[in-house]
Amino acid sequence: MELTSIVVYVDDGAVPAALEFYERALGLTRRFYDPDYQFGELTGCGASTLAVAAHVTGERLMPVGYERPNLGTRVSNIEVAFTTDDVRGAFTRAVAAGAKVLAEPYVLPWGQEVAYVRAPDGTLLGLCAPLPAPESGSGESTPAPPVF
Repeated sequence: MELTSIVVYVDDGAVPAALEFYERALGLTRRFYDPDYQFGELTGCGASTLAVAAHVTGERLMPVGYERPNLGTRVSNIEVAFTTDDVRGAFTRAVAAGAKVLAEPYVLPWGQEVAYVRAPDGTLLGLCAPLPAPESGSGESTPAPPVF
């Protein structure tokens, strides 16, 4: 089995703004957008695509069981992570495009730099450096942000 697409569901009517955010924040390229179906797809994230659909589209696709989320102030139960050689640059670009800061860039104990933001549509985005080779970890890390 191969992961080919991740679909982010957003408020009805918000698909164009979400597509624009992902283009500006992450440098993705719009492959197509169907305004009647409220569905669009972005490329530029490796072998997978990132799709954006309205909740009404989710209700159409899954007439039994689709539930609109209520995120409130909690982090969602899924993270969409992107690998980059420039975590700080990606973080700065995402925040400038309208993302909310969840964790500024820091280094994990195994040497990987990461940062976390929330897209305007509520999606949790991880911005991650490639994992270092097991023997190349410096052992130096910066503390993770405090949990509130």
